[in-house]
Amino acid sequence: MDGGMRENEFSMRIFKAVRRIVRAIDLRSREVSRAVGLTIPQIVVLQAVRDLGKVTTRALSDHADLSAATVVTILDKLESKGLIERYRSQVDRRIVHTRLTGEGDAILERVPPLLHDEFRRSLATCPPDSQRALAEAIERIAAMMKADELDAASILTTAKRPR
Repeated sequence: MDGGMRENEFSMRIFKAVRRIVRAIDLRSREVSRAVGLTIPQIVVLQAVRDLGKVTTRALSDHADLSAATVVTILDKLESKGLIERYRSQVDRRIVHTRLTGEGDAILERVPPLLHDEFRRSLATCPPDSQRALAEAIERIAAMMKADELDAASILTTAKRPR
C-alpha cells in the first residue's frame, strides 16, 4: 500500500470515529435537554457561572469555548428563565457580572452528567496516563480540524431537527 492510500485510510478511520462521537454526543444532548429543559451550551454556561463565581461575559466565553455573542444570547435565555442575574460592577459600571439565582443552582443539581455513564465508567478504569493521552489525542484532533475557530453553539441552540 502506498503512502497516499495509507493516509486516506487513516483519514477515513478518523472521520468515521469522529462521526460516531458526534452522533453519541447529539443523542446525549437530547437526553439531557429533555431531562432539564436546557441545551448543552446553556448548561455549560450555567456551570461556568457557578464555577467561576462573580464573572464577566468575556470570562464565560473563554471558559465555555463559545463566542462572546453566543454567550450573551445564552445569558439572555437563562436570565429570562430566572436562572441567572446580571448586574453592574460597583467598581466599574461598564463591567457586567453574572451570578446564579437559587433556581439556577437548583437546576444544576438536577443536570445529569453530560457524558454517558458507560463512558465515564470506562474512562475511570483507565490509568491516569491513558486518560491524559486520550484527552490530548482528542484535543489534537480538534486543533487539526481548527474546531477552536468554529462556534457551533448557534447550531446547537437554534437548530430544530425534523422528527
